[in-house]
Amino acid sequence: MFDPITISAAVATASTAFNGIKRAFAAGRDLEAMSQDLSRWMGAVSDVDNAHKSAKNPSMVRKMFGGGSIEQEAIEAFTAKKKLEEQRYELKQFLMFTHGSKSWDDLLAMEGQIRKRRQKEVYDKQVFREKVIMYVAVAVVLVVGFSILGTIIYGLMGIDRGWWVSD
Repeated sequence: MFDPITISAAVATASTAFNGIKRAFAAGRDLEAMSQDLSRWMGAVSDVDNAHKSAKNPSMVRKMFGGGSIEQEAIEAFTAKKKLEEQRYELKQFLMFTHGSKSWDDLLAMEGQIRKRRQKEVYDKQVFREKVIMYVAVAVVLVVGFSILGTIIYGLMGIDRGWWVSD
């Protein structure tokens, strides 16, 4: 589950990494020297994309407990995604100008691998956590509901007055 703080942290991570990439390009370094920054940038882009998808289709838990923050989160995710699209375009221009179109294709392949890995490591765990919270909440509501219903039935039947016992 993402919140605006996490989204802004992902954007900050992406921006920091992107600035490092730009400095590396300006210094004439090769892609291998930028791999750590590229990896951090791609991970942050993946986080923002996942937050954007999650905000467009929030889970039941987020709908119940998110309140008005769902709309705020959607706006944050949308603006973050647009900022990262600008960075992606600029990165594409740098790569294609300095290393050719093959390097951009290679970078996209690497980004796909990072997204798949993050899906397994991070996003699937978040979905599982939300499902567990939902099941626990449903169980608690059912137990409380049946307890209240049992108490009402018990009171209505007069069991506590002993009407079924003959003297």
